[in-house]
Amino acid sequence: MKYTETKLAGCFILEPTVFEDERGYFFESYNEDKLAAILGHTPHFVQDNQSKSQFGVVRGLHMQAGEHAQAKLVRVVEGRVLDVAVDVRPGSATYGQHVAVELSAENKKQLFVPRGFLHGFSVLSEHAVFFYKCDNNYNKESEDGVYPLDTQLAVNWQIPQEQMILSQKDQDAQSFAALTNKLT
Repeated sequence: MKYTETKLAGCFILEPTVFEDERGYFFESYNEDKLAAILGHTPHFVQDNQSKSQFGVVRGLHMQAGEHAQAKLVRVVEGRVLDVAVDVRPGSATYGQHVAVELSAENKKQLFVPRGFLHGFSVLSEHAVFFYKCDNNYNKESEDGVYPLDTQLAVNWQIPQEQMILSQKDQDAQSFAALTNKLT
């Protein structure tokens, strides 16, 4: 497995070794020992989630706060997305900065998003099936998030704004400044 740490400490792009022949392909999508060697610790994943979305859907930017914070290992099973992670760890040298990585069924890349990050994605293909492992169970009371088009974050979702499809919850989400005031 090839891995690259992004500009955000602890956030990694993972690329599996793919074995292909005339029958198709095989790859290891998760190996606890290999991930632990990369991260320097072993995340204990307790929940798997999967969603299907159509072109133009933007999901995020979401997080869980406090004791229910989640690290995620995300990948795309069908289609193509732009996956975005925003560092909101108080005191971090990269606080407020983000990385955007294209994940697809074709490139088979994964992104490890540590605790203390906002996370979201936009669907770049006709549809996409998105899969992720979480190291903490979902807790509604710990939900938090930021409006995905917040100008302070300036995420380029690679979707024309007039074609974006956002949930009401994401449309009504707070500004990045409001989240910062809560976290600091």
